[in-house]
Amino acid sequence: MSALMSMPENLSMLQIAFAGLALTASLGLLTWIASFVRSDVSLVDRVWAVFIVGAGIVYMLLMPDPWPRGAWMIAIGGFWALRLSGFITWRNWGEGEERRYQEIRERNEPNFKWKSLYLVFALQAVLAWVVSAPFFVGAAAGSRPMNWLDGVGIAIAVFGALFEAVGDAQMARFKADPKHKGQVMDRGLWRYTRHPNYFGEVCVWWGLWLVALGGAGWAGAWSVVSPLLMTVLLLKVSGVSLQEKDIGERRPAYRDYIERTNAFVPGPPRKGGR
Repeated sequence: MSALMSMPENLSMLQIAFAGLALTASLGLLTWIASFVRSDVSLVDRVWAVFIVGAGIVYMLLMPDPWPRGAWMIAIGGFWALRLSGFITWRNWGEGEERRYQEIRERNEPNFKWKSLYLVFALQAVLAWVVSAPFFVGAAAGSRPMNWLDGVGIAIAVFGALFEAVGDAQMARFKADPKHKGQVMDRGLWRYTRHPNYFGEVCVWWGLWLVALGGAGWAGAWSVVSPLLMTVLLLKVSGVSLQEKDIGERRPAYRDYIERTNAFVPGPPRKGGR
């Protein structure tokens, strides 16, 4: 036990940072092996959040004095990760590989099962490590007194996690009702934004960044790469843009929903909204 407690004092910040990367890489490799067996690379979505918070836990264990700020951040991040991973696992159970991953597979055959190691899993591991940056900064400045910026950040992050959870629950309940087959979900939080889940998730990361900033000050401002990356991914890469690129053609009723409902930031429905 004494050797374990003294370990952080022997590690540099760079070594601790790369320990987080080693964790995300290891989880990525294990998930790739599972996907290889099941021919389903969309398994990575189920553990993406765990990659990020797993790196955060590594920082907590290796930093000399991460409390209490680091603990607050891991508590919020842990709730977000466990809920999101559990929800995606439940939602996709027995459904096979998701359509967007099937398209990636088709573009990269033959031997996609080998190529996916770097095209999907290594990439996700590196991205998760980058997104974990606020945990690193927060754990490094964990013992500094909590202040008003921490309070604002915690409030935004908790709001975001709950907003995302409510949005997902509302959508799941809507889809579970056979009467709604073919209809567009435009009630609850989905009345005010077409993607309450993505909006909530972005709030989580901007909130956690503010908590990190509250401890480290401007010396930790570089970790803004985390919420910026998550915002770009969810708006322009794997989120809003990807999901809606051809949805108007596949679901004509969705075009009217787009015209009356904000894409991301919640707002009152425009003319024609319920």
